[in-house]
Amino acid sequence: MRRLPFFYGWVIVAVVFVTMGIAVNARTAFSLLFPPILDEFGWDRGTTAGAFSFGFIVSAIMSPSLGRLMDKRGPLVVNELGAILIGSGLLLATLVHEIWQLYATLGMLVGGGSVCLGYTGQGLFLPNWFVRRRGLAMSLAFSGVGVGSVILLPWLQSMIARSGWRSACLALGIVVLVLLLPLNLLVRRRPEDIGLAPDGDSASHVAATGRATANVVDAAWVAMDWTLGRAMRTRRFWWIAVGYFCALLTWYAVQVHQTKYLVEIGFSPALAAWALGGVSLAGIPGQIALGHLSDRIGREFVWAVGNLGFTLTFLLLLLLRDTPTVPLLYLMVAAQGVLGYGITSVIGAIPAEIFQGRHYGTIFGTLMLASIGGGAVGPWLTGALHDATGSYTIAFWIAICCSLLSAVAIWLAAPRKVRAVAGRVARLG
Repeated sequence: MRRLPFFYGWVIVAVVFVTMGIAVNARTAFSLLFPPILDEFGWDRGTTAGAFSFGFIVSAIMSPSLGRLMDKRGPLVVNELGAILIGSGLLLATLVHEIWQLYATLGMLVGGGSVCLGYTGQGLFLPNWFVRRRGLAMSLAFSGVGVGSVILLPWLQSMIARSGWRSACLALGIVVLVLLLPLNLLVRRRPEDIGLAPDGDSASHVAATGRATANVVDAAWVAMDWTLGRAMRTRRFWWIAVGYFCALLTWYAVQVHQTKYLVEIGFSPALAAWALGGVSLAGIPGQIALGHLSDRIGREFVWAVGNLGFTLTFLLLLLLRDTPTVPLLYLMVAAQGVLGYGITSVIGAIPAEIFQGRHYGTIFGTLMLASIGGGAVGPWLTGALHDATGSYTIAFWIAICCSLLSAVAIWLAAPRKVRAVAGRVARLG
């Protein structure tokens, strides 16, 4: 009986792992659907790609409301809503014949559903289930995105080549509905909802050992009933917003433009495509290792390591322009995947340790607006600067500055001064 609560927490992690592996990559699949859609309809590239950007806008609009919905109804409602939106968007995409229909299906429905089942939606409740192992649990759950990309995207590409993009949408929509709807019946917002405590402890054990307060550094801060309004009047809230905006700006800037850049400086399209996939593969062990490390040394330290990874990525990309060698390319892939992608392991843990409470969902959902904004600005700004200057140099240096600013911002937000991670609890007092 002692192991059942602990085991159920990891069941939640497994559910999130599978959910994100399917849902996030269902949105990423737009890049595979994009070429055959262009071939069929002959629409303008910018207008067609705008459907994906429109999904970002929908995600931004939904994010604060999603947090409020999570606070009131819990993850069961949010996750099932997300599965229905993504599944229906993919199924209805098979009927697309006009550009507005593409925006409504692969843009609005899939984009809106993905924010429910992606980093924002899962980050709203998963931190509740763990304290001592929060970084490890979230990194394992979020690594499902990388594993899903390795499994799901090649399968989808083969189906597009064999049966067309409409059949691929149909098959993926069925996978989303058949797997995710029943699977997410297992999720709960907090272990306390079913008589348990974080990390698999019993409520009586927590009371006896004092573990519920053992990691508290600033008791007055923790005792505050944090509403969105109160949180927004603190510097910590805005430092997190700045850190998240800058980090996602750099992430999506390199993700969108990396392949084109590598081809332009002399690498083959096949090798450039491998580099993009290699980053996702390298990100799996990187996320897990850094998530575990964050439980030992602290969240802001790992956030800084992740931003160092992106800083090295852009420096290596600049170096590759003059020295386009395969060893440097491998080093760039490792810096981006092993180090850079590690920021996902703490993106939910940082605000949870500062603003944990009844209204955490609303606060986190609002903070994720900054992430979504950075993700939208990064690719556009990088492309616009290239169009204006004929080079990525200025854009890459701006991204480097943003990575450094992101690391400083989260350091100033200082979750370590509110709650200590397990590896530092013994040092309190």
